[in-house]
Amino acid sequence: MHSFVKESWYEILVTTIYIINFLAIINLIFREKRSIEATVAWVLVLTTAPAIGCTTAPAIGCILYIAFGRGISKNNMFKIKEAEDKILKENIIDTQIKLNHNDNFEPDLIEYKDMIYTLANSNNSHFSTNNDVEIFPESNDFFESLLEELKKAEHHINIQFYIFKDDEIGNKIIDILINKAQNGVKVRLLYDAVGSRLFSDKSIYKLKKAGVKVGVFFPSFMKIININLNYRNHRKIVVIDGKVGFIGGNNIGDEYLGKNPKFGYWRDTHLKLTGDSVKDLNIRFILDWRYTTKEDLNLDKYFNIKSSRISNSKACKNVGIQIVSSGPDSTELDEIKYGYLKMIQKAKKYIYIQTPYFILDRTLTDTLKIACFSGVDVRIMIPSKPDHPFVYWASSSYAGELLKYGAKLYNYDHNAFLHAKTIVVDDCVCSIGTANMDIRSFELNFEINAFMYSSQVAKKQRAIFENDILKSKEITLDIYNSRSRHMRVKESISRLLSPIL
Repeated sequence: MHSFVKESWYEILVTTIYIINFLAIINLIFREKRSIEATVAWVLVLTTAPAIGCTTAPAIGCILYIAFGRGISKNNMFKIKEAEDKILKENIIDTQIKLNHNDNFEPDLIEYKDMIYTLANSNNSHFSTNNDVEIFPESNDFFESLLEELKKAEHHINIQFYIFKDDEIGNKIIDILINKAQNGVKVRLLYDAVGSRLFSDKSIYKLKKAGVKVGVFFPSFMKIININLNYRNHRKIVVIDGKVGFIGGNNIGDEYLGKNPKFGYWRDTHLKLTGDSVKDLNIRFILDWRYTTKEDLNLDKYFNIKSSRISNSKACKNVGIQIVSSGPDSTELDEIKYGYLKMIQKAKKYIYIQTPYFILDRTLTDTLKIACFSGVDVRIMIPSKPDHPFVYWASSSYAGELLKYGAKLYNYDHNAFLHAKTIVVDDCVCSIGTANMDIRSFELNFEINAFMYSSQVAKKQRAIFENDILKSKEITLDIYNSRSRHMRVKESISRLLSPIL
């Protein structure tokens, strides 16, 4: 009798899970406007996972969907208030005025006005021209500059990272933030709950006690359970006094200084900005901050600041910049992906791409194939070692597919990990930021990139890429085709799941 009751409860449980999975599939197909590829991938998980584990873990498909597959509300999380709306409108008007005057552009950059207009329309991305840019291809140089600028802060520090750890480099930054807050500087620290899950409560308490305001994006329940696990704020933003900004691929942790033996030398790219683009970076931080903390900031304090700061003499002067952000919250648009597409479509000479994850949708795949057929020198650089195996195998598959169309593929130094997210085209336009060349960055994560219209910046980034080639192994079509059967199987499975990785 006891065995019969136990079996009945088990059948009820399994039946309930199948019903939940069926309802999830109905929701995917009829309510959530996802890509066909993502919908098919989740239907596959929901229909096959329960069957595979029906004797031991009948809920596996349901659990995976709840953890990674749920959609989020499509209303605008980062609502624009009247004060921001006024600033944004003024910025767009300023952008339109600049686009009407060719003297704001180098001769070779005039043809990119339509790209600027596209990003301004789709993302309210202001185009500013009076900017200086310094590129940091070495993480050590980035952190040295960041620490130096934080120590100079006079008015405010707005700092946001996906990963913030209180290890050696993290504690150096924490000490500066505490010191500045105690000396009257307004300090706000925003971090992602999942990315910064190792950020200790002790350090957070120290920061708050010293007067640092701390915000947590999509907080977890007891640091273990997070109902928004699949939607992360991947942005890295630092704004100091409204005059100096940082944006790029580095997070706050010792591994980004090459101190993790698993990865070895860490190859990343970060930017230091001065000029009007810093205001645009600050707007993005403030929108994220207000959504997370509900603090009603007085914007006049952050956009009308007098300072004696002088920009870095090593920077590239008079650079045209658009700060472009994207996320799954408000619209059906993939703004950073649109910027990448426009760059690829307009390329005539070369396209150099660096990314740790290379997982493309059909639009990007076809656009790169067309570029190859058009005689454009397409080069893709990815890591030679995985930090996420399935993502690595899928990246290998997508990059390898392009080899037969004429693209060149490089695996960066096997003693290092490539984490840079860069694309440069024709010595004209360059994009550096937080967005990888993958579906997750385009559709699921909250990201931010700087699109820079400057031959000087583009040439510097091209030189950095070419120097990285010297530390890389080229994967020719023959080498790729000779990979093992085991690798082919892993690539095939990973590619099938790529829309949800």
